[in-house]
Amino acid sequence: MEILQTIMTALTTPNEELFKIIAMPLHFLETYVCMHFFLTILNIPCTKKQKLIYTLTYGILGNIITFIVPVSYTIFVNIILAPLTIFFIFKTTILKSILAEIITTITTTILEFIIANVFINILHLDYSMLMTIPIYRILAILGIYFSIFIITKTIKYLKLNIKVIDSMNIKTKTLLISNLLLLILFIALQFYLVRFYSDTMPFLITLAGILVLISYFSISVYNVINISKLEITERDLEGAHLTIQSLRALHDTVRTFKHDFDNMVNSIGGYVRTEDISGLTKYYEQLLLECHKTNNLYSLSPDVINHPAIYNILAAKYYDADALNILIHLDIFLDLNEIENHMKIYEFTRILGILLDNSIEAAKQCEDKKINVTFRKEETKHRLVIIIENTYTNKDVDTDKIFEKGISSKENKENCGLGLWKVREILKRNNNLNLFTSKNPEYFKQQFEIYY
Repeated sequence: MEILQTIMTALTTPNEELFKIIAMPLHFLETYVCMHFFLTILNIPCTKKQKLIYTLTYGILGNIITFIVPVSYTIFVNIILAPLTIFFIFKTTILKSILAEIITTITTTILEFIIANVFINILHLDYSMLMTIPIYRILAILGIYFSIFIITKTIKYLKLNIKVIDSMNIKTKTLLISNLLLLILFIALQFYLVRFYSDTMPFLITLAGILVLISYFSISVYNVINISKLEITERDLEGAHLTIQSLRALHDTVRTFKHDFDNMVNSIGGYVRTEDISGLTKYYEQLLLECHKTNNLYSLSPDVINHPAIYNILAAKYYDADALNILIHLDIFLDLNEIENHMKIYEFTRILGILLDNSIEAAKQCEDKKINVTFRKEETKHRLVIIIENTYTNKDVDTDKIFEKGISSKENKENCGLGLWKVREILKRNNNLNLFTSKNPEYFKQQFEIYY
């Protein structure tokens, strides 16, 4: 009984050093709960190993910060360390790393404010007592963690996670990151005021500061999401325009075939009656070429190319090539939406656009202007393969040097030689991507591989 009485006395007496010791396992619990919160709301894919590494790493960092950093500065240290830890462990974007810390900090700040005021009003404590008496502070912290856990489960159940961030372009992401960096400073200052001046500041003033913080953050995110939605809508409209263009070209081709069908049959009959096999063969090859173009137009269907960003790239490059009398042959043997599961779609479309631009540039200089594009899935090797091969004239091209910065075979070398160098930089950032370059007397070949 005397031991229990001693423990209760220690827990109900202001003792910040005792709380730091007792709270050591709580840092791991906080890290685990907050990790699931930002992973869910930001839709960040990860493995169990990454979750374990993050929980242990930031749990240990949290304990170190508690013992060596003054309380008034811990929020500033966390705001710097948390995004860096998230970025390197979960391999996510800088934007999502910053957002993860901001959303978590805002949520915990608001919950701390609400729960602290509940304790203060019910138990008739002041803020300093709540922060220094171990038993009250532990109960308040557990209340915050439980609230975050419930919010996480609600977000997961209602599927309220933010997905539009993945579709933002670089300009929008840069704007949002700049906005968020300013917001981080505001959060830190607001947290300082709530933590140390809640006893002297009127409740309504403190509440107003919290509401302004929520409003500012909500409006900022709402505006950026709307901008991103407008960009997506613009992209979809561009895709719809390309689809209409493909359908119109296909319709005109079919009408032409129908109109000329009798003439074609009569022409074939003439070759047959005169037994002109050589002429019939030549006629057949020309007819087959027209049929091939028609089949390619069928391939430019959103039902086949079922990812809007990839469709826009392929359709735009197809018409660029067609204007140069380059024959593009498309073969799609996979669900293109799978690509987004294994790499960033922005990086993929950038690589695809660069490789297609280079193939068009090389093929247009040939007499036999051909490009073959193939998408396929190799389940036995756990990879997606995209092959782009084109006819070319420079048979002495060095397949290693073409990836060096500034190397280009174009006549106008201004701003050239950066495409394949940029592709190499993207490959270096992703350990599941490979690009193999080869050539034979007829075709120059790029084989892009995505492993899963």
